[in-house]
Amino acid sequence: MLKHTLTFILLISIATLFGQNNTNYWQQYANYDMDIDFDDTNYQYQGDQKLVYSNNSPDTLNRVFYHMYFNAFQPGSEMDVRSRTIQDPDSRVGDRISKLSESEIGFMRATSLTQDGVALDYELVGTVLEVELHKPILPGDSSTFTMEFEGQVPVQIRRSGRNNAEGVELSMTQWYPKMAEYDFEGWHADPYIGREFHGVWADFDVKITIDKDFILGGSGYIQNPNEVGYGYEDEGVDVKRRGKKLTWHFIAPDVHDFAWAADKDYIHDTVTGNDGTTLHFLYKDNEDIKENWKNLQSKTIELLDYFNEHIGLYPYDQYSVIQGGDGGMEYAMCTLITGERKFGSLVGVTAHEMAHAWFQHILATDEAQHEWMDEGFTSYISGLAMNEVMDQNKENPTAGNYRGYVSLANSGYEQPQTTHADRYAYNQAYGTSAYSKGAVFLGQLGYLIGKENLEQVLNRYFDEWKFKHPTPNDFIRVAEKVSGAELSWYLNDWTRTTNTVDYAIKDVNTAQETTNITLERIGLTPMPLEVKVDYKGGTSETFYIPLRIMRWEKPNAGTVVEDWAWAYPTYNLEITSTRYGIEKIEIDPSGFMADVNRENNVMILEE
Repeated sequence: MLKHTLTFILLISIATLFGQNNTNYWQQYANYDMDIDFDDTNYQYQGDQKLVYSNNSPDTLNRVFYHMYFNAFQPGSEMDVRSRTIQDPDSRVGDRISKLSESEIGFMRATSLTQDGVALDYELVGTVLEVELHKPILPGDSSTFTMEFEGQVPVQIRRSGRNNAEGVELSMTQWYPKMAEYDFEGWHADPYIGREFHGVWADFDVKITIDKDFILGGSGYIQNPNEVGYGYEDEGVDVKRRGKKLTWHFIAPDVHDFAWAADKDYIHDTVTGNDGTTLHFLYKDNEDIKENWKNLQSKTIELLDYFNEHIGLYPYDQYSVIQGGDGGMEYAMCTLITGERKFGSLVGVTAHEMAHAWFQHILATDEAQHEWMDEGFTSYISGLAMNEVMDQNKENPTAGNYRGYVSLANSGYEQPQTTHADRYAYNQAYGTSAYSKGAVFLGQLGYLIGKENLEQVLNRYFDEWKFKHPTPNDFIRVAEKVSGAELSWYLNDWTRTTNTVDYAIKDVNTAQETTNITLERIGLTPMPLEVKVDYKGGTSETFYIPLRIMRWEKPNAGTVVEDWAWAYPTYNLEITSTRYGIEKIEIDPSGFMADVNRENNVMILEE
């Protein structure tokens, strides 16, 4: 089932060897065993969950928390009120939750809960179940929690739900009681208000009993394909029925989420990637979309190849692209995307969500606090992948993200990227910060240390932090180790402030055969500079001004001159030439430095 079994065998034993945030790295682990009985006449289900929780932390735990996400889809919930009070609500949500009837809402609630066989006291508070333990879980110990629970699938509003706009009956994401993450920062029992997720690394064993006409796909490996697959009505097939139902049995090892989707009209295609990965495609039997979904399959193989090469080898044996949800959203070993799209859009959303299989579902950052690390990194790498797979031939595939970031930086509405995902004043500011500014973080890092170094950074980051919970500091330390540059200042300015990059050509003076170019730092964020000088006659020269705080020089960046210390607002670049021999001076001709005002980056000298 796993291509790199050794990674998982060693995971716990070597965890303490990796430093993170001045502590010895550790992470919790869980084993979920769930049995679900689903009633599609009222979209309700009953569940039994056995969860073995391992406390690998140095702390004694006296309580635990579960996420009960479906409770967000009720009138008066935090998601409902936030959507109705924020100035630019997500159009998919708006005020729809407030109008749901009892049969349309979502709910999830425990009906019993024990710890090692002893009944527990618990309280459901919105989307979080607060649980007082019968006995503390000591460092290095584990406890077994047994829960009976019930749920109702809401009408499709955000990510999860029933009967989406394209007619997919069930998009089952964040559908089960999910243990909250506990790490070096403590519990992450955030209410579900509409953003992203954070979860415990776990093994899942899930049985879903549902009407026999449904076709399912999602996280995990199907254990009984002959019992539930095509042809199950044939005589002699051993079908596990409960009346008119079938039981689908999935196992998903070493993931931090489990999602599934179901419809009675799914077409199910499979193809094999060049690395041996089985790619599943489940989409509606709709003549208007069939051709696009068939053509998508070869492109998905190309995308898988690209990510394998430029990030790291995909470690699972399968990946599924499933029509469902309300746009595009990544889950363990799969994605749910809306499928009634033009072909380019279908490939684009697949590229983005598939890249999340690496930047979130293998490199499992805390999306609530560091959303830019998964959305931004994914936007960056999927843009590069689309450029190659779709033959777009863009010089800078990230240029659109640069434009989005600069617009936000100049708008007056930007908040630091350290802002919790739920605390942004505007949805648009959150989206631009997470996606565009996050992508620019990598694009500009390539400007700082060079494209080749950046490629090595992504590979090494994957190798060192796969199947863990990396933080921003962990990533920048990898970048420092690969390049040799000092980069903590970059992480700080870019992600923890709203400081901007703005450099200008202030003045040019010629004395005899020397030209003095006065450069000015206007923004608070420092950068090394590449200044291109075009001479009359068609020649040019690039001068590289190192940034002193980096303690490093980028190779092959141009003629290296004296470094620039941040506190000095101006810098004098002296070159041997005459004013009349220069046609044009330009700061950052590549455009990979995210200067918020490029109008002052260029000076054309008159005759």
